[in-house]
Amino acid sequence: MNLLLDTHVAIWAISSPDMLPARIKAILRDPDNQTYISTASIWEISIKFMVGRDKAIPFSGYEAIRHFTDAGSRILDITAEHAAATEKVMTPHADPFDRLLIAQAITEPLILVTRDSKIAAYSPTFVTW
Repeated sequence: MNLLLDTHVAIWAISSPDMLPARIKAILRDPDNQTYISTASIWEISIKFMVGRDKAIPFSGYEAIRHFTDAGSRILDITAEHAAATEKVMTPHADPFDRLLIAQAITEPLILVTRDSKIAAYSPTFVTW
């Protein structure tokens, strides 16, 4: 499976794996699965780390790139098609990062792994807990 990790899942996978249920950890560790981290997540981490708004962000955007790639994840660039696809995302989320992750998951296609039930309810191509 090709998996796109929601920002919080990507952070927990690196810094707090105990926050993830055993089923999600097993999916992430399966060598047949490839994980992707969106450039949007790197952007979100960078912004929140810089302003110190979210104490759950334990590393900078630069450190995030290194952590994620060292863990074997691929960084998914944002394309013009991804950006345009956000206009078709009908979600109660106004969060532009979430909208872009949903659009990327649908466009590529990738399975989006998230804990957010509002995102997961959008499509059956999402894994949640």
